[in-house]
Amino acid sequence: MRNEPPSLSPPSRAPYLTVVLLAVTGLALALPGAYLTTLGGSPYYVLAGLAVLVSAYLIARRRFAGVLLYDAVLLVSVIWSLAEVGLDGWALMPRLVFLAVGGLWLLLPPVRRSLSRDGGVARHIGWAAPMTALAVVVLGFVTMPVAIIPASHGSLSAPSPVDAALVGHGDWSHFGNSEHGTRYSPLRQINADNAQTLEQAWTYHSGMKPDGASQPGGLEVTPLMVDGTVYGCTAYSSVFALDPITGKQLWRHDPKMDYAGITHPVCRGLAFYRAPQGVTECPTRLLLGTVDNHLIALDAKTGAVCRSFGENGQVNLLDRMGKFPIGWSYPTSPPTIVNGTAVIGAFVIDGQSTDVPPGVIRGYDAVTGKLKWAFDPARPNDHAAPAPGKNYTPSTPNSWTLFSADDKLGLVYVPMGNGSPDYFGGNRTPTTDHFSTSVVALDSQTGAVRWTFQAVHHDLWDYDLAAQPVLTNFPTAQGTVPALIQATKSGQVFVLDRRTGKPLTKVEERPVPVSDLPGERSSPTQPFSVGMPDFVGPNLTEADMWGLTPFDQEYCRIKFRQARYDGPFTPMRIGPSIRTPGELGGIDWGSVSVDEGHGVMIVNSNRMADYDEMITRAEANREHLVPKADPRGENAPGAAQAGTPYGVHWGAFLTGLGVPCQRPPYGFLTAVDLKSRKILWQRTIGNAANSGPFGMATHLPLPLGAPNIGGSIVTAGGVIFMAATQDQYFRAIDERTGKVLWATRLPAGGYATPMTYMGRDGHQYVVIAAGGNSSMQTALGDVFTAFRLK
Repeated sequence: MRNEPPSLSPPSRAPYLTVVLLAVTGLALALPGAYLTTLGGSPYYVLAGLAVLVSAYLIARRRFAGVLLYDAVLLVSVIWSLAEVGLDGWALMPRLVFLAVGGLWLLLPPVRRSLSRDGGVARHIGWAAPMTALAVVVLGFVTMPVAIIPASHGSLSAPSPVDAALVGHGDWSHFGNSEHGTRYSPLRQINADNAQTLEQAWTYHSGMKPDGASQPGGLEVTPLMVDGTVYGCTAYSSVFALDPITGKQLWRHDPKMDYAGITHPVCRGLAFYRAPQGVTECPTRLLLGTVDNHLIALDAKTGAVCRSFGENGQVNLLDRMGKFPIGWSYPTSPPTIVNGTAVIGAFVIDGQSTDVPPGVIRGYDAVTGKLKWAFDPARPNDHAAPAPGKNYTPSTPNSWTLFSADDKLGLVYVPMGNGSPDYFGGNRTPTTDHFSTSVVALDSQTGAVRWTFQAVHHDLWDYDLAAQPVLTNFPTAQGTVPALIQATKSGQVFVLDRRTGKPLTKVEERPVPVSDLPGERSSPTQPFSVGMPDFVGPNLTEADMWGLTPFDQEYCRIKFRQARYDGPFTPMRIGPSIRTPGELGGIDWGSVSVDEGHGVMIVNSNRMADYDEMITRAEANREHLVPKADPRGENAPGAAQAGTPYGVHWGAFLTGLGVPCQRPPYGFLTAVDLKSRKILWQRTIGNAANSGPFGMATHLPLPLGAPNIGGSIVTAGGVIFMAATQDQYFRAIDERTGKVLWATRLPAGGYATPMTYMGRDGHQYVVIAAGGNSSMQTALGDVFTAFRLK
């Protein structure tokens, strides 16, 4: 008897669409996958793509075997994924979710009815593969540890005595609370038992931008609270005083300036100074470096200009700096005042040219504004200003971040950046190279160099020492030593004797990859702080490549294989290279905080790679890659590096969807015992609520470990306060365990360091500035907000 053909349901568009989708999926996996294989990458994609194409063919022939083959691909993908990355929800997501959704599509009735009846058992098997894949992903997220290194057993050691003069009695008188920059407060009203009851006490809107400014400025400022008044500044150098209980404005000083050409305004804070006895005008004063290059002094009580300071209340910081485009250099951090000397540096534009403004550091009399000395890295032994008609040396290493000081030693500690341009050093001199990416201890009265310690030799990675040096007492086998802790973008933490600059923990010179760029002379070794934990993370592998789908993950794998990557300190080349840590660090300007009572260091850090490429000067010219002052280069990508043989493209290592090519987590918070030099605990910090493709927020509170920029503070109450994360949350964290005690979402990103003080009403307050940041893809704002216990 002749077999009858299988009975098929009436025609539907679903089978045709299914075949097209499967064919496109197969081609999108197989073709790039074949190229990836030629680069030495995983053969999975080409094999999986070919199998999906065969599945599409079988389904086009109305054979249920096409579904079974697709399910087999999905099950093999589960096995391959677990073997490659383990039970990691974020890493499993792009490998399995898209394919699992495809498996569920094949189970839709319109699709199933169009296929041959191959038996009930086979039809039921079709559910197994996609459900298994999704279950594995869900299990990966459910079991994902928030604590990478759990809290150590036992409690913090007994607290040691702390010099109350350095941390005040409930005030916050310096950027880092003391001139030592520890960001430690002896206040303990808010503690691990009651922090969950914090509520908003007041808010203050500082204004988005003044008239004439081209764009809003972010808020990276840490306010001060001295003598019963809170002081802060805006990105455009306006200064205000607030009542610490209500947030009501007491006075405001808005400078009269031309904002044209200022495109990235920043004010990280103010310097408060008590003038010596006998000074009648402005006995308490605020000093500020403005974005139009002036050092100004204001009466802390009234906001009035201190007319006897400089010329009518201000010092011209452009004096003997040469002629450069507006916006190429200006102060972004407050001066550090030590023994009556206000020491100030400035931001200098990155990557544009070998001819940029000088990186000179200057010391001024905090009462009169008179220049006392200048540290020009090209002529470090000459501390006077250049003769009339002469200028400081252009293009020298600069310092744009926060300094620290030791009044007793009479030293100011300056963390330096590298010489311009950032990514090519063939034009640098041995003298300027000596100070590049180094901590420099300067005599506060003369500007003489007392010692230097270089954290990166011949820096080619923009690893400026962005973090404020932290001064603390450090336990050693020979007893307690006055120390300086220097955190770095390269992820290293160096501990130095602040009297001599000698390392107090072991530092090794280790071989690193060498540049092959003609005209470059990279260092064959770099210092590694092996006596302290590092915050670099493991070297990337192809398996670490990420994305939201298998397609952009495959794209990232290809990009990874195309680039040079030999771990940390991989130099740029003609063609792509990968930089780890990337521009954010490691540890950026947020630095570290130190619980001086318990000897615990708190570190917020990032693990995000950058993708870079040197290009020839001819190619740069074709792209109109010229310095920013030239209108031809207004929309050109990258940095011109004019005066060198090369231009450069640089930026975050991202997929075409604008998400990182490197799998999460990206942000971490760590507690380190300074006595044992061991990690007490390490946790991811920040969630995925404000992350997503093309900068769109997903609003998913999954433990992403978000990128962060800004700093933490720590209190005697055992509470760490930190915003800084891309998710816009402000958190109180238990110092003992790293557990989040309280969190609130800010109206904009809190890319600043908080502060805390005791109000006259007997309440402890915590304040954070929330100004947002477009590069972190968060809302912009102008809010200062304070919290206290209910």
